[in-house]
Amino acid sequence: MKVLTVVRQVPDAESSLRAANDSIDLSNTRLVMDTMDEYGVEEALRLREAGSGIEVIALAVGRAANEEILRGALAMGADRAIHVKTDLVLDPVALSGVVAKIAVAEGVELVLCGGRQTDWDSEALGAAAAERLGWPQLTWTNELALKDGSLTGRHDLDEGSEGFTVALPAVVTTQQGLNEPRFPTLPNLMKARKKELRTETLEAYGVVPMVRVVKTEIQSRKRLQEITVAGDDPEGAAAKLAGILRTELKVVA
Repeated sequence: MKVLTVVRQVPDAESSLRAANDSIDLSNTRLVMDTMDEYGVEEALRLREAGSGIEVIALAVGRAANEEILRGALAMGADRAIHVKTDLVLDPVALSGVVAKIAVAEGVELVLCGGRQTDWDSEALGAAAAERLGWPQLTWTNELALKDGSLTGRHDLDEGSEGFTVALPAVVTTQQGLNEPRFPTLPNLMKARKKELRTETLEAYGVVPMVRVVKTEIQSRKRLQEITVAGDDPEGAAAKLAGILRTELKVVA
């Protein structure tokens, strides 16, 4: 059985960003695997370690720098990796076209991807991939197990959580709480250099962006200033403070 786990490269949450020429300049920004996707890689490895005879394939679509996170997935324990190279920025729905075609070509029975795509602030990838494949989708999972060709587990709902059982193939989205991703060991880092990392081009899949990014901005917030309101009249001081919040800091009650 083959499991495809989608990984994406995003800016480190601790890194600072800089806007330049209507786009985000990432030249001095540390890029890492999206945390949501790390849970998918880890869960694929745990399903394999449970004795299900699984081959774990990591997939990244994007610029050459994505090879770094694929090497990271291989060092965690993925069996091989596929890098679809492109300088184009693919929105989640367009990206799902590549995911679906590779899943079919590789004979994959389970696709794992993060529940939310950090850079797009979107939850569309899993749903779009499932729709293209015609497979069931389980979202926001916090427990998974595989037995006799069926996947069981639990996932979050607005009201709490519920258990499920679904026959494969299926698409599953992952989240914090499903597992704790492992750190690659030195021996596994060395082994990752010898594992297969296949490179392909986006043109081979006939996928084009469905959303065109024309301008990117970094939202900045005005730093709060220390405000001192003195006086012996509490009601007057409160009214003065409320006025400052409304007119200067634009806080609306």
